Amino acid sequence: MTTILRPRVKIKLPSGKNYHDVLQIVDAKELHTVCQSARCPNMAECWGERTATFMLLGNICTRSCRFCAVQHGKPKELDLAEPDRVAEAVNDLKLDYAVITSVNRDELPDGGAFVFAETVRCIRAIRPSCLVELLVPDFCGDLDALDVVLRPKPDVLNHNVETIPRLYRTIQPWSNWEISLSILRHASEQGFVAKSGIIAGLGETREEMFDAIRQVRETGCLILTIGQYLAPTPRHAKVERVVSDEEFKEYEEYAMSLGYAAVLSGPLVRSSYRAKWAYGCAMHKMSE
Repeated sequence: MTTILRPRVKIKLPSGKNYHDVLQIVDAKELHTVCQSARCPNMAECWGERTATFMLLGNICTRSCRFCAVQHGKPKELDLAEPDRVAEAVNDLKLDYAVITSVNRDELPDGGAFVFAETVRCIRAIRPSCLVELLVPDFCGDLDALDVVLRPKPDVLNHNVETIPRLYRTIQPWSNWEISLSILRHASEQGFVAKSGIIAGLGETREEMFDAIRQVRETGCLILTIGQYLAPTPRHAKVERVVSDEEFKEYEEYAMSLGYAAVLSGPLVRSSYRAKWAYGCAMHKMSE
């Protein structure tokens, strides 16, 4: 008999004017958010604070990673008006910090890099005071595509390694640990604030987690998020282990000892959680 682990976490239920304002704007602009597509447990809290992580390039991913709830298959044609609508939504919400991500679009020559860059330009044109964090895919290791993304100078370049190297083949077989590190290293070497995230509970050991945290930091990455894996459906990878609060604290303390500027580590932590605060920590460290 198979035992299914279900971590006990308290998730805030959607409510309030801010939540419904965000929902209305996202629907009206025909936009996608990773909050909805990835079934983020923090959606009610973040939307209640008028923040959302916009997802570019549609909502169908060319990859089928075993931890992710985003639909996979053959994507639709590019929506080249999407950057303008995202910028309008950012302006309508009066955001001072926007997080932009995307599905993987491996069938595109640049992996969708142009759309990322155009979205930054559109946001800056309509709301120049807004800080922009980009959570990008690996572009199949194409650093020229990454340079297209970096050209309009986003404030944060985020790329999640997601898990420890040993589990890449089973959890995200289309990805590569070294390529992910190269994305972070390339951004760091050009002076950008680099950020990454790791999911705990997929079958890694504590020692493997410590090693992954160290390797990510060695790229120059300044911000790290660590959260508990929650299986979206029974078809996804199962939760191998429920990580204790004490262990999350150990990871945080170890990461900070390596020189990260900000570490968010806990069961419900996700990549964009308290993103503006983490950015402030990184800017303070870079100014020292």
